[in-house]
Amino acid sequence: MPQKFSTKSVQSLSRRNDVLTYSPWLAPIVWNGTYNIDILNAQFHLRDVRIGLTTFAIKKYVMFLKDFLETAEKFFMVGHKVNYYVFTDRPNDVPNITLSEGRRVEIINVTGYQRWQDVTMRRMEMIHNQCAERFIKEVDYLVCVDVDMKFLANVGVEILGNVFGTLHPGFFGASRPQFTYERRPESVACIPVDEGDFYYAGGYFGGNVEEVYKLTNFCHNSMLKDKEMGIEALWHDESYLNKYFLYYKPKKILSPEYVWNDYYGSPAAVQVKRFIGVDKNYAEVRFKRR
Repeated sequence: MPQKFSTKSVQSLSRRNDVLTYSPWLAPIVWNGTYNIDILNAQFHLRDVRIGLTTFAIKKYVMFLKDFLETAEKFFMVGHKVNYYVFTDRPNDVPNITLSEGRRVEIINVTGYQRWQDVTMRRMEMIHNQCAERFIKEVDYLVCVDVDMKFLANVGVEILGNVFGTLHPGFFGASRPQFTYERRPESVACIPVDEGDFYYAGGYFGGNVEEVYKLTNFCHNSMLKDKEMGIEALWHDESYLNKYFLYYKPKKILSPEYVWNDYYGSPAAVQVKRFIGVDKNYAEVRFKRR
């Protein structure tokens, strides 16, 4: 029987007048107060969806995995079925975490590349390959995020849709000339100075498996074309992601609540910090050696 909701529960949803809540192409921008999670949860439970969360714990980055998984169990898709897909070159170092019913950790063994830049560049290829080989058979949606983060508040089905990107916390209040797009015209990732809608974070994107396959395929093949020319885009996979979203608009956009870093302070617009970067010494974790 379909679940019923009172008019009061629908009307209790607050409105946001302090931020942009729709893109020029009418994609919703998800902020705190712009959705009713009870209604959305009921819809997704009826469909019995399973969500995949991908992350890369390569070399020293495996140190962030315990906090990542433990906080995900508290705040990520609570009450829904989840597969945690951990891409790692250190499977023996993946921590044993107590999981809720219907949730599991899946380890995917990968090569540990010498440069951290190579890891970020190759993850598009690896996600793309796994979409075709297993993700399409195992999950309905994919959420692809960085591992050196932790969850601080609920992240639920409000983020799910056909394909979504996330506003970069350093640029959500900036104008187009300030965006650090790849500008060299010889690069496939190039975005001309008079184009661009938003600047999206490379460490948080997703959608249904078919759309993530298309996105990662574009990014991976674009990187290969640039590599043949001896070009490495300014911000690696993030540059190609921004190019993809320029011409293939996301159907949903997440606010920077979903990929915050305290380096950017606490602006009033960001009422909740849901997923946040952890403090780290980049000189230690960005590796050239094991």
